[in-house]
Amino acid sequence: MRIVIAEDAVLLREGLARLLATAGHEVVAAVADGRALLEAVDAHCPDLTIIDVRMPPTHTDEGIQAARALRVVNPSERILVLSQIVSGRAAADLFTTDAGGIGYLLKDRVGDVADFLRTLDTIVAGGEVIDPLVVRQLLRRRSGLEELTPRETEVLALMAEGRTNSAIAVALVITEAAVAKHINRIFAKLELSADDTTHKRVQAVLTYLRQ
Repeated sequence: MRIVIAEDAVLLREGLARLLATAGHEVVAAVADGRALLEAVDAHCPDLTIIDVRMPPTHTDEGIQAARALRVVNPSERILVLSQIVSGRAAADLFTTDAGGIGYLLKDRVGDVADFLRTLDTIVAGGEVIDPLVVRQLLRRRSGLEELTPRETEVLALMAEGRTNSAIAVALVITEAAVAKHINRIFAKLELSADDTTHKRVQAVLTYLRQ
């Protein structure tokens, strides 16, 4: 398997390259930033590209941007994203097509070399691999809960305890009017609607408890 690695941490980049070489793979390029990554993939046409999420210059989401750019040019590009953070948003940006051949793993949860190497084979074969913690974030994001502010989440948690608006106001030391505004925003963000058979407050609590 011919592999390109994009990782700005020197020790991790070199360690990963050595691990892959020992397993019989060919690391055709090991780079430290998104621009060098795009150039390396264009030059070598690898079977798989392994990308860190945070790289220079901003150390935010350069790896995700590069992965998206690669998939625009070639939707079937085989990519494994390695991250130190649990980001449902980043994963959602990647898993947007049916092309397959994509993976998102958390660095700290890669605990077995053999499993890791099997993951590479799965991705190259067109499969999809995603860390369970990231799946939970994706589900939470799809439910709308990720859009809630910390205060709105507090209000919803107290609603789930069965507290009335007045009891929530006392607990959070705010007015009942403020509680009502928070609840209305919660309903809007969760895209809840009431009819003759449902109640928005109950729907909101059920959504919270499911997560």
